[in-house]
Amino acid sequence: MVVSLDMAKHRRQTGLFKAEGTKCVVDTLGSFDLKYLICLDEWWKSHEKLHCVGIDPIIVKRMDMERMSTLSTPSPVIAVYEIPERSINETDLSEKLVIALDTVQDPGNLGTIVRAADWFGVTDLICSHETADIYNPKSVMATMGAISRVNVHYCDLSEILPKIDSTIYGTFLDGESIYDTELSHKGVIVMGNEGRGISDSLASSIDKRILIPSYPADRVTSESLNVGVATAIVLSEFRRRTYI
Repeated sequence: MVVSLDMAKHRRQTGLFKAEGTKCVVDTLGSFDLKYLICLDEWWKSHEKLHCVGIDPIIVKRMDMERMSTLSTPSPVIAVYEIPERSINETDLSEKLVIALDTVQDPGNLGTIVRAADWFGVTDLICSHETADIYNPKSVMATMGAISRVNVHYCDLSEILPKIDSTIYGTFLDGESIYDTELSHKGVIVMGNEGRGISDSLASSIDKRILIPSYPADRVTSESLNVGVATAIVLSEFRRRTYI
């Protein structure tokens, strides 16, 4: 059953996902409803603090962990959690800084964005249905535990964005330099697909088109930034303004 959770259809059918690795598991325990904690005997013995919180682990052999793991070097522990139900409150989102992801398809990029959001105090991501699944094991691992503090919602962005009463920012190659743009402490930052950027269907919802300029401006450089890196830079600039 644990192996089947690598596949999205089985996660949907069971309502479960898995977290793998000591840091990821320890950081997420208590944030989701735990179904199973599967680990090596030596791992359990070395984590005595968990013995008094009512966890009844499933102790397995190393060869069993190798079968269940998605990693080249299997982790000594896997947690299986129930996928939480998330609801979107547009009024609440209107008072926050929020990230919207338009068809970001790489699970690693999604996990990196969640981790960056956590670092910069962003507690909500709204994602198109075509965006990678946050409960994909690769996404969960890439968040490094941040998944326990950042709510990830899936929705039709074209319906939700107009209902959020704040400025909608979008990253475009023809946008205004983010360093010259007036930024608010709240709003929605739309990040687009790794190859195509923000879709035409959402472009009309954008109030301010922003750009992370390369340096120097006339130098030949890469075509674009990785979406995870770009999100971190944009968030850093938004938060920097709060210190001015």
